[in-house]
Amino acid sequence: MHSVGHVDWSFTTSPQPSSATSHLLARKVLVGRDQGAVHTELAVGALQPGGWLGRHVHSFEEALYVLEGELLMELDGHVHRLQPGDYTVMPIGVRHGLANANNAELRWLSVNTPLRLPPDAGRRDTFFDKEPPSVAELDASAVRPPFGDPTLRWIGHYDGTPPQSEALAINDPARGRRPAGMDTALLAYSGISVKMLVDRVFGADLLTMFTVDYEIGGSAQQHDHPFEETYFFVAGEVEAELDGETVTLRPGDVVFAGVGSVHGFYNTGTERVRWIETQAPQPPVRHAYRWLDHWRRFEEG
Repeated sequence: MHSVGHVDWSFTTSPQPSSATSHLLARKVLVGRDQGAVHTELAVGALQPGGWLGRHVHSFEEALYVLEGELLMELDGHVHRLQPGDYTVMPIGVRHGLANANNAELRWLSVNTPLRLPPDAGRRDTFFDKEPPSVAELDASAVRPPFGDPTLRWIGHYDGTPPQSEALAINDPARGRRPAGMDTALLAYSGISVKMLVDRVFGADLLTMFTVDYEIGGSAQQHDHPFEETYFFVAGEVEAELDGETVTLRPGDVVFAGVGSVHGFYNTGTERVRWIETQAPQPPVRHAYRWLDHWRRFEEG
């Protein structure tokens, strides 16, 4: 099962009615139950200037990526000033809240698993503080995260992957080189660069979020997974084959691939391609991919 959609940001001009838990908030689900998802809810959100989402905890795991504007993110008692390219994970049971003290609209992409409970579920999965936040106080205490500080938790930033010829080049000396590990590693194969953002190393237990860049001519042949994936396209144009259907995907497009959905991507165009990808549940240690060509030989034999 798969679905293809496109983000229409006009919904942000009609925020939800203000309440004790939010002000000037707009949110739209892109992938959820209506698209056949069992584990994944992918959404885009926006806060108008002065808007906020009150402090709360929930019984699902959530990750967020800032697309536009400046986000005041209160996370476990720390207030971070986040900008485009910043991302965060909100672990289960960790208190957090959002606000926009800037004079421009704030936009983000978020994913959570398990799926949020519907209003008629008979129980709740999100619990708000009684007192609404003060946007002015949050703004006064917010600071840019100290990236590279080993005490920083659940907040990261990524500027994007340059062409592989640049990303994989080693220009600095072997001794004295800036430390690097799995948290900064770039996986490169077949003209594809993958940078993990939110995963086990980052502090997530149930989902992953990462960026994918395709060089011109880059491709991933047809395969499927034992988990759900979503793709949010931000740059370039790529040809996709989804369960035998060929589609062309551009910035603002969204794809959902369910468990067992066969998909492949091919950059046959003239520019590099980038998207943000999510997975839920987290992939197993082994057998995360099932490449069709590997198994077709048994059908043909």
